[in-house]
Amino acid sequence: MTAPDVETVFRAEYGRAVAVLVRLLGDIDLAEEAVQDAFTTALERWPRTGVPPSPAGWIITTARNRAIDRLRREATRDGRHAQAALLHAPDAPPEEGPVRDERLRLLFTCCHPALAMPARVALTLRLLGGLTTAQIARAFLVPEPTMAQRLVRAKAKIRDAGIPYRVPRDADLPDRLAALLAVVYLIFNQGLGESGLCEEAVRLGRLLAELMPDEPEVTGLLALMLLVESRRAARLGEDGTLVPLLEQDRRLWDRSLVAEGQTLVRRCLRRGRPGPYQIQAAIQAVHSDSPGPAHTDWGQILRLYDQLMAVAPSPVVALNRAVAVAETEGPAPALALVDSLEPDLDGYRVLHAVRADLLRRLGRTAEAALAYERAVELSESPAERAHLTRRRREIAPER
Repeated sequence: MTAPDVETVFRAEYGRAVAVLVRLLGDIDLAEEAVQDAFTTALERWPRTGVPPSPAGWIITTARNRAIDRLRREATRDGRHAQAALLHAPDAPPEEGPVRDERLRLLFTCCHPALAMPARVALTLRLLGGLTTAQIARAFLVPEPTMAQRLVRAKAKIRDAGIPYRVPRDADLPDRLAALLAVVYLIFNQGLGESGLCEEAVRLGRLLAELMPDEPEVTGLLALMLLVESRRAARLGEDGTLVPLLEQDRRLWDRSLVAEGQTLVRRCLRRGRPGPYQIQAAIQAVHSDSPGPAHTDWGQILRLYDQLMAVAPSPVVALNRAVAVAETEGPAPALALVDSLEPDLDGYRVLHAVRADLLRRLGRTAEAALAYERAVELSESPAERAHLTRRRREIAPER
């Protein structure tokens, strides 16, 4: 047994172990410390004794015992009460409801509406993903002390507000599920900026699909992420510049992920309960179906965006729909739509990038150059900035 082997178990079981300990202890910090101590012990013992038959069970049992030892040492009244709860936990009746897995219960706690979105994301990555505070801070481009404070405040909010570690009631589940899926998708989109979070988001998506197989929006989100992730190898050129979807070498797409995503989309379609993530996944599936840009069924994509606007209207959806309009009706009507969205999306880099491309197609190069410059100013991705800068240089020399 080597350190990488323990790391594999850590990635697979850390979230479950923390979730179980949080349920038993009602204390996030104590649960985390106990699980970390258990993995430290594993690093010391497993190379000598070998891997136990049930690594997850060993970690959870060892962590539970470490927590009991700590509570005994503290010898406070609250500690004795918590110790008693731990000792009797195996006999506790199971909680009934639509969610019975400890990890999913903790996910709902991390994504509670009482917490701000940055706190939800940070807690989810810390408690379920096992990422360090430094790793999360790097992914979201904030100083480590800032992220550490965010985590501390989020845990305090859970404690002080009495946010329970329990299954949401049936009546609360749709709204709570939407908040949870939004966190996973935000993590995924952050990963598209080369911060390495896509894999973690897909892992969380697979977990959700396993634990909530009857929720079509969960399936839809997983399908959406898989289809977008399938293009990772084609997303950057040899010089590190972003390659837009319609210019990518489709031979580089991961066909196994494409096939899996398309299978999940078909499963959603059979259920006949369309939601935002399912429709977005269907749009990506249409792109994945075509052998090249010239064969893309833009009419079907436009119809799907019309459906998405009916289900979940937003300026961003309207902007994406305008791109489909450009391919079906031409750049002029699409530009009119984009210009109408500018008051709402002036600070959104994609609007200015789309507008620049439409102006370029219409031969209005001076205006296109200004729009490209604005998009570059708003972009945080080096690869995207390089792509937009190159586009600008193609139509106008540097001033």
